[in-house]
Amino acid sequence: MKRHRPEVNVFNRQRKVSVEMKGLRNFLDQLSSQMALQTGFSVVLISDAAMKTYNRDFRGKDRATDVLSFSYEEEDGEEKPYLGDILISVDAAGRQQRKSLLAELQVLSLHGLLHLLGYDHQADQGEMETLEGRLRRKFQLH
Repeated sequence: MKRHRPEVNVFNRQRKVSVEMKGLRNFLDQLSSQMALQTGFSVVLISDAAMKTYNRDFRGKDRATDVLSFSYEEEDGEEKPYLGDILISVDAAGRQQRKSLLAELQVLSLHGLLHLLGYDHQADQGEMETLEGRLRRKFQLH
């Protein structure tokens, strides 16, 4: 029997920087498969200005950041139909890139997805960092 493949969406909401969308989509499909996800999610590429607004409105920090994750809130007892949205500042990714913009977008997408799955820097005693490192090695995102 064929396994259900969750829908992974990628939206480019900025126009300043050219992004290799096909490469990012392919990576997200592979990552979703590797992690055996049963539920879809979206990655939204935005500018620093848009990211600053989201960071201020939702976290009270009046500055841009590289990635924010917004988990879908489920009703009690309901199966979660959608993991949530990952917002990535393409401007920040460009400043941080080591190998390429695509590689940095992949790293930030992976990081954001782990947050959607409930991992937390402070709360999990390094579990998130360990898993992120393992997946980065698997996908050669050093």
